[in-house]
Formats: sequence, C-alpha cells, structure tokens
Amino acid sequence: MHPVLFHIGSVTVRSYGLLVMLGFVAGIWLAAGQAKRRGLPSDLAIDLGLFSLVGGMVFARLLFAALNWSAYADDPIHILYIWREGGLSFHGGLLGGVLACALLAHRRGISFWTLADIAAPALALGYAIARVGCLLNGCCYGGPTSLPWGIRFPVYPDAGLTTLPSHPTQIYSSLGSLLILAILLRMRSRLSAPGQLFALYLALYAPLRAAIEVLRRDHTAVRLVDGITQAQAASAVLLPAAIIAFFLLGRREAKRRGTESD
Repeated sequence: MHPVLFHIGSVTVRSYGLLVMLGFVAGIWLAAGQAKRRGLPSDLAIDLGLFSLVGGMVFARLLFAALNWSAYADDPIHILYIWREGGLSFHGGLLGGVLACALLAHRRGISFWTLADIAAPALALGYAIARVGCLLNGCCYGGPTSLPWGIRFPVYPDAGLTTLPSHPTQIYSSLGSLLILAILLRMRSRLSAPGQLFALYLALYAPLRAAIEVLRRDHTAVRLVDGITQAQAASAVLLPAAIIAFFLLGRREAKRRGTESD
C-alpha cells in the first residue's frame, strides 16, 4: 500500500486525498462536455463541481462520522482530518451533492433534473478514480480469498500486521463504476426525459454497491442489522426509489409531449 505518495518539503501528499481530487477534476471535465452537448455553458460544470464538492464532502464526512461515532467520540476534531485519515460515506456525499445541485439549479434558473443528468456520468468517473485512492490507502478491502489477485492489506501499519490475501474490492468498485459510465454514455442520447439518466445511474450503482458489501461485510463494512450492512440498507432504499423515478420521469415527459402535439 502507498498511503503517502511523496513529500514536498513539509507537505505530505497522500494518495487518498490526491485521487479524490483527481476524480473531482476528471468529473468536472466530463460534466463540461455534457453541458456543452445540451447547449449549456461549459462553465456551468465548474459551478456544479464546486457546489457538489462542498455539499458532498460535508455530508459524506458527517454521515461517516455518525455511523462510526465510537471512533470519534473521544476526539471529535478527527472528523476534520479527511485527507489524512480518509473516511467518507458515498450515500452521504450523494445526499449533499443532490442538495447542492438543487441550490445551484435554483440560483441559475436551470432544471434540477438537467443538472442531475449532467452530473451522472461525472459521478461514475469520479467514483472510479477515488476508489483507486482507497486501494492505495489500504482501506475498504474485502474478506479473505484464494483467488490469485488477493492482496494483503495493512491492519496496523505501525506493527507491520497484514490481512490474509483479501478481495481488492476497491478495484471491483472502480471497474464496476467504469462499466456504469459506459452504459450512461451509451444511453444518454436515448433517454429523452430529463432526470432519467441520473435515475439510471442510481439504479445501477445501488446493486453494485450491495454486491460489493457482501465481500466487505465484517471486514471494512459495518453490519446494521443481521447480515445487512449500512450501505446495503441505503442501497435497498435507493434502488426502488431510482426505478420509480425513472418511470415517473418518462411518463411525465411522454405526457408533456402528448399535450404539445395536441
């Protein structure tokens, strides 16, 4: 593992923080192209990225800290040490990003669903890159495996202890997110209803995350109840909501077109 990539003087450049920022920049670049395709100014992507970064990071960290409060109760100041220690909840970040997107849509006078569609491919790309940061940081791994690509992850780096060869679930997540990205890019011109592309992203991400959690359960994923992890519970809510939204948005668009044709 390489949690620390290099030093620039007294500044420590950590792999997790660097990859998260690279994912953010790549997401803005892709969102700018999506905005241009829709006839919107490309600088809208910068505003979208900045709003989503602030809202997403705050909510992602707060939810992660709330779900793992025992690790922060004695010294809550560590909640602020994102770049040094990592620890973000994607579902919390998603909620914060959606709220930030809604605020930007209101301020710019643009449809929320249009902005959400622009953000969807960027989310998939940024997530794929950020998970590489998790791999280098040595977090978010799965259980033991006999597969040839199993990796030993540090348990207590100072003591030099490592896991048994384990599932590199970070790589699985990254590859799965790139597959979702490919599907979104292929479907973007085939979905006419604003918001359907974003709903499709959520509907694809939820089962991917739930499947990955099976491998992470009791290792780097916390059980919520019985054999269900926190992220699986969130995905169980997210999936049907995304599917319902997908069809409702499509029906609304069909109704609108029918009214115009009359």
